[in-house]
Amino acid sequence: MRMMKRPALLLTSLAAVFATTLADPARADDFPSVISVSGEARISVAPDLAQIDAGVANDAKSAKEASDANNAAMGKVLLALKGAGIAEKDYQTSRLSLQPQYGQNKSTGASPVVGFRASNRVTVKIRDVTKVAGIIDTLVSAGANDIGNISFEVTQASKLLDDAREQAVADARRKAEIYAKAAGVTLGAPLSVTEGGGPVPLFKGRMAAAPMAAPAAVAPGDETLSVTVNVSWAIKPGQ
Repeated sequence: MRMMKRPALLLTSLAAVFATTLADPARADDFPSVISVSGEARISVAPDLAQIDAGVANDAKSAKEASDANNAAMGKVLLALKGAGIAEKDYQTSRLSLQPQYGQNKSTGASPVVGFRASNRVTVKIRDVTKVAGIIDTLVSAGANDIGNISFEVTQASKLLDDAREQAVADARRKAEIYAKAAGVTLGAPLSVTEGGGPVPLFKGRMAAAPMAAPAAVAPGDETLSVTVNVSWAIKPGQ
């Protein structure tokens, strides 16, 4: 007669781990003493800070000519930012370079220096995201010929996640109760709570600047913030 094996109950989850820590594992009434689960919650929030990079580049025959032209061009850009209401603390130089430009002598194969390129980049924080498109247009009009690395942020992300933290703990309890019921035990007091996760950047991109006949189209959208909590509960035999 063929013996039929009873299927074993296998409870597996990335979010749930059962751990047995009883001092006497040989007892007949042994049961897992801890259930550890992860709970999560997400919220969507409109960003309140934008950051962009703006740059100017100039070519000239000599290093001095390229540098002088570049300094003058960046001076116009900085004045434009100030005129647009951007505080001086909200923009700073992020890159400055002066590099030789090489040509090619077809007869000798040499690569002589034929000029120099000077470039200067500034990082700008915009605290009113509704003004991003206008600031981009201002930069382009002032002579910036490279706009890129646009990003949006939520500055009070941790505070805004407070409600989500409560939701994440509730989610963890919901999962723990499911596993406890399936295992024939009941939840006791929480033993530990740890937090992980954080806000995710909404958008980063790069755009080459050119004279624009219409205002730049920029859509900040919403940013998704998430929080994860890992909670361990003591458990008791089912009642």
